[in-house]
Amino acid sequence: MAEQIIVIDEGTTSTRTMLFAADGTPLGSAQREFRQHYPGPGLVEHDAAEIWDATLACTRAMIDKAGGADRIAAIGITNQRETVVFWDRTTGEPLAPAIVWQDRRTADDCAALKAAGHEAAVQAKSGLLLDPYFSGSKIGWALKNWPQLKDAGDRLAVGTIESYLVFRLTGGIHISDATNASRTLLMDINGAGGWDAGLCDLFDVPMSLLPEITGCTTTVGTTDPALFGGAIAICGMAGDQQAATIGQNCLAPGQTKATFGTGAFILSASGSTRPHSANRLLATVLAQEDDRRSYALEGSVFVAGSLIKWLRDGLGLLASAGESEGLARSVADNGGAYLVPALAGLGAPHWRPDARAALSGLNFATTKAHVARAALEAQAYQAHDLKSAFAADGVDWAELRIDGGMAANDWMAQDLADVLNLTVERPGFVESTALGAAMLAATGAGLYPDLATAASTMRGTATRFTPALGAERRAARLAGWQDALAKIVG
Repeated sequence: MAEQIIVIDEGTTSTRTMLFAADGTPLGSAQREFRQHYPGPGLVEHDAAEIWDATLACTRAMIDKAGGADRIAAIGITNQRETVVFWDRTTGEPLAPAIVWQDRRTADDCAALKAAGHEAAVQAKSGLLLDPYFSGSKIGWALKNWPQLKDAGDRLAVGTIESYLVFRLTGGIHISDATNASRTLLMDINGAGGWDAGLCDLFDVPMSLLPEITGCTTTVGTTDPALFGGAIAICGMAGDQQAATIGQNCLAPGQTKATFGTGAFILSASGSTRPHSANRLLATVLAQEDDRRSYALEGSVFVAGSLIKWLRDGLGLLASAGESEGLARSVADNGGAYLVPALAGLGAPHWRPDARAALSGLNFATTKAHVARAALEAQAYQAHDLKSAFAADGVDWAELRIDGGMAANDWMAQDLADVLNLTVERPGFVESTALGAAMLAATGAGLYPDLATAASTMRGTATRFTPALGAERRAARLAGWQDALAKIVG
């Protein structure tokens, strides 16, 4: 019996395919970076054809490692959410650049809709706020401004990254799972809701362009046998942050995870009850098994690991991302330096797309070590802002489970525990996003009877970090952060 699982993990900066055993043991990985396109201030685009080519290469490498397509029980897919792809239904080829979740080109459109009083109704249906982060305004903008999309007529298909990949992998199935659909501003997430005509009209998006919404463990089809030497079932899909929450086995109400990748995203499970936030947090679909939906409360930070990448590539302050930990340890404190990383605006709980990054508190004694430390400290401060918002909504974290590339940094993990004043738990395998997709695929393939069993069985051991910072020092650091934040948001 085939029991190995392939996971396609489409991140913001790279494509990775991972091979898992049925018990969650990672067996191999292949990864390719793809280009980031910045055609103007606030604009971020990807070439979906480049992403497809990278996906094919990485997936073929892992299928070869497994011993062939007949050794694979299922494929799971997890992806950067909110990024939108526009493609030709007849050829599968992209018709325009993919607009990335970080893109801010629709900030004025969202502000106008907010000023017109639409946000409360949008939040009631979608669980989201009017912000260019989400897919709906991106789709509406593209349909108005890119002639090639208008000219495509009935040939045009639209979807998020997982939708595009399934279309290419299967040779024409146009679907989206409920977690990704819930991030578009076009879906009614309440009960058994689907694409909502009122929301689609608000953003001028014809519903005929959109994919069918499916469950996260549903077998949506099989791969074209010509791609991998045999047909493989695709039966596990979720947006990256939902997948990470599942991978951390945060399924019971109140269990909370934080993923520190390109951005930082904190989700707290709320079970079958859809949460409602009065503090600028988001309600989102966590998973859907058959027709049963579970939900989560989410806070989204736009800049986390991308800040370290910018210090390395944009400013040349770091030779490698890993150097940041050693630099942070080399100084006793931040020397008064605070870095507010609003390089793509500020996400929750501020939702200020107009905000710009600022480095303050510098003097002649400031070194690159202080700047690196300030960048890492910013992750704990942003998490603390979210902790306060979650608590105000009645969800006070008992502990925090962390993952993602930045979570491997021991100094940052301890700093999170210190600033948040709670225990932080990091799994031995920090790629919880891919593991969560593997859990979904294993459930869909029938290797486990349900997602809860897969999550509890496949998650491994963890390291715990406990608070070691005095209350007075914690308060002083947080006060310094609030002063720095006030300089850019008022």
